[in-house]
Amino acid sequence: MHAMVLTAPGAPLQFQQRDDPAPGPGAVRIAISACGVCRTDLHVVDGELPGISYPIVPGHEVVGRVDMLGPGVAAVKIGDRVGVPWLGYTCGECAYCRSGRENLCDRPLFTGYTRDGGFATHLVADARYCFPLGEAGDDVAIAPLLCAGLIGWRSLVMAGDGRRLGIYGFGAAGHIIAQVARWQGRSVYAFTREGDIEAQRLAVSIGCDWAGGSDQRPSVPLDAAIIYAPVGALVPTALRAVRKGGCVVCAGIHMSDIPSFPYNILWEERQLLSVANLTRSDGMEFFAIAAQAGIKTHTTVFPLREANEVLSKLRSGQITGAAVLRS
Repeated sequence: MHAMVLTAPGAPLQFQQRDDPAPGPGAVRIAISACGVCRTDLHVVDGELPGISYPIVPGHEVVGRVDMLGPGVAAVKIGDRVGVPWLGYTCGECAYCRSGRENLCDRPLFTGYTRDGGFATHLVADARYCFPLGEAGDDVAIAPLLCAGLIGWRSLVMAGDGRRLGIYGFGAAGHIIAQVARWQGRSVYAFTREGDIEAQRLAVSIGCDWAGGSDQRPSVPLDAAIIYAPVGALVPTALRAVRKGGCVVCAGIHMSDIPSFPYNILWEERQLLSVANLTRSDGMEFFAIAAQAGIKTHTTVFPLREANEVLSKLRSGQITGAAVLRS
């Protein structure tokens, strides 16, 4: 197999040849077709997340086919097309797991962060944490749904049922969840990097009611806002944009420091929430919704060897929609 391997924080990924992995009990090996590139991959590569053991293979929006079964696997069979998400394992024993909040598990493993991920031709995954994908749809189009879509869905649910929704950071997650929100009948206001005309055009093309820079204020108070950009300064910006009783959801796993802000923009029962990871139930709910809503991902495809270039483009805001690596 081949993989793009991170050997140290901030180092360029190395294209390496490795022995083909063999799945252990309860695991499967997957021949990877496509892997989306997520902003969380940047946080892994840049060493912004704690507890990384090197070397590690990033990537957690994986689509492929099972080509080897480990002992005891019965839920999937060789040839099945599956998706591998960020959440790769939970203990099933801690208080969070027992109460249906496995996204907060005390002893989790995460694909492409604490276990090898999808910037490769093959990976081994826990069969219980692979989503069955069936045969409908294109591998590249599906890949961003495995994190941008799943985390996006969890953040949308946490944002409540408000009709006017602001989305700060209109990349992979933003353009997927805007489509879901529009399908639900909501009005969507898309906030992009200042001057990012391509992202604003994409937002308008998929039905957003308004698109502009994050330095701008909406013409009406928002019921809720979701922040996908890892920019702490957007928190007070979004709080100022939501109505009394509204909420702001921070949807990233990492964010720059939130600056000091006056209490009065949080007062009047505005809420500030964060999203952590996902549950398998989130995945089953979202894939059903995505099919009903007819979600279409806007993707740009790159070969696996170009992972470093793709990460650089993502870091500098040169990716519109989602980037996907083909093995």
